Amino acid sequence: SSGKTTLTLECIAAAQKQGKTCAFIDAEHALDPVYAKKLGVDIDALLVSQPDTGEQALEICDALARSGAIDVMVVDSVAALTPKAEIEGEMGDSHMGLQARMLSQAMRKLTGNLKQSNCMCIFINQIRMKIGVMFGNPETTTGGNALKFYASVRLDIRRTGSIKEGDEVVGNETRIKVVKNKIAAPFKQAET
Repeated sequence: SSGKTTLTLECIAAAQKQGKTCAFIDAEHALDPVYAKKLGVDIDALLVSQPDTGEQALEICDALARSGAIDVMVVDSVAALTPKAEIEGEMGDSHMGLQARMLSQAMRKLTGNLKQSNCMCIFINQIRMKIGVMFGNPETTTGGNALKFYASVRLDIRRTGSIKEGDEVVGNETRIKVVKNKIAAPFKQAET
């Protein structure tokens, strides 16, 4: 609840106001159309897909990118991009590195198609803790290193507090840190 999806919905709303076509790949199956509408998103004009597998989600992304018809695409979230083999497998099966391989393969294809069609693709990800890390940062993101490598911009979004009206929480205070930026100066920070 740091505001990652909210920020991307606000990006979509801003793009739609400029006449752009947007898509939302809802791998989490958690898009709230009422909330999106409150943020200014034109739900009727938004292309929404709720894929069953990670492969399906990434194929949809690639097809949309190749179509040249999409200006902004959001994938919510990388952690929910579950490989088909993991979904169809048994509960105790080991699927080490499966998601990372799937993403690496997809990003090799997707990057060129996004560039060619001038489409911005936003991947929402989550932080996990590495087990047994004694030195350095124990935090990591899901899906391996491919996304980190291919991304033009990476933002670290964290909730820093609550905004209250009386006793009721009406919003979140958020810190956004630029972790990587190939487009402008990196390592900037903003608080809202």
